[in-house]
Amino acid sequence: MTSSTPRGRIREIIPDIIIGRYPTGPLNSLTDVPGVLVHTESLCRTSPTIVNTGVTTILPRREWFHDGCHAAFFKFNGSGEMTGSHWIEETGILNSPVILTNSFAVGPCYSGIYEYAVDKYKNQDGLVDWFLLPVVGETYDGYMSDIGAMAIKSDMVVRGIEEASADRVPEGNTGGGTGMCCQGYKGGTGSASRVVEGVIKKDGGEEKVVYTVAALVQANYGAKRDLTIGNVPIGRLLMEEEAAQASKKPEAPVEERQKDGSIIIVIATDAPLLPIQLKRLATRATVGLARVGGWGANSSGDIFFAFSTAAHIPKDASVTRFTPTVVGSIDIIDTEGINGLFEAVADSVEEAIYNVLTSAESMEGPGGMRMEGLPTDVLQRLMKNYYVPVPFTA
Repeated sequence: MTSSTPRGRIREIIPDIIIGRYPTGPLNSLTDVPGVLVHTESLCRTSPTIVNTGVTTILPRREWFHDGCHAAFFKFNGSGEMTGSHWIEETGILNSPVILTNSFAVGPCYSGIYEYAVDKYKNQDGLVDWFLLPVVGETYDGYMSDIGAMAIKSDMVVRGIEEASADRVPEGNTGGGTGMCCQGYKGGTGSASRVVEGVIKKDGGEEKVVYTVAALVQANYGAKRDLTIGNVPIGRLLMEEEAAQASKKPEAPVEERQKDGSIIIVIATDAPLLPIQLKRLATRATVGLARVGGWGANSSGDIFFAFSTAAHIPKDASVTRFTPTVVGSIDIIDTEGINGLFEAVADSVEEAIYNVLTSAESMEGPGGMRMEGLPTDVLQRLMKNYYVPVPFTA
């Protein structure tokens, strides 16, 4: 069974699928959140060794250095790395791009953020007189890439910051997800968004407002047997068909890689949320992951990061260190009304992972390793047989 089948987003492959009750943003992507910019760069070569890797650059806003935003992270399982997380936990403020890459490339990506910042923000004497802790997350692509080749260089991050755009995020074998594997099939990068209506109550009146919640995933985790799409146990059904084709015996074992991988999830929103509320949003990414079949294996690094672009927190050199100073104000979401955002996170994460699987192409890795893309023609047939789309009613 190969992946010489249609590739595309889940809504293109399964047009009648229903994923939550909220509408998507115009692009159904992380960049639906106003001001958020993304760039992906993939590096694929066959000589001197096979390399399939890359970098995903996420900017909360173009002027991320001087204009901070609120942020938080959640560790579902900790066999992974996200630099800068201690400072995010301490302050709840993000003044960095968020870079996603492979496990051995954290160093050059960290340096790349500094190289860009030093070049652009050094003082008139050419010196650095500021503080910055870069945010870099990773998952392991050593099955599909010679990870020891150390192919990622800092200039890829500099280029990513300079060229990040509001275009829809390219999905599948792209960016930091280029060499990843997900639930027994080729994995990678995916994204999705939701639009949630809200209300601003001020001075005895009400004003309707629309908030966007979006997710970007770098999916590199899980087992085929657990893969579920639209509540259909697709992984087990596919394993039955693969086993039957291989030996005409459904119980024949199907070889899978033994080590589970990881997933990094980035949540963005323009809803006005404080860091503690953003941490609550980040935890709800677990719900979307679980719907597809992830459960946080011991060796899996499952780290979820959330930020809100609503606040503009200036890095003001004129503020003295011992004088409490108000530099701005924002509205905040009432705790009782946050459920819609929670739901939107779970739905966006679920769909983003689907988009990974239906977009990613089969790939050859080092040592004859091959990872097939999810066979979307078979998926279409199985979903037609087992999936019952039940629309939401008021």
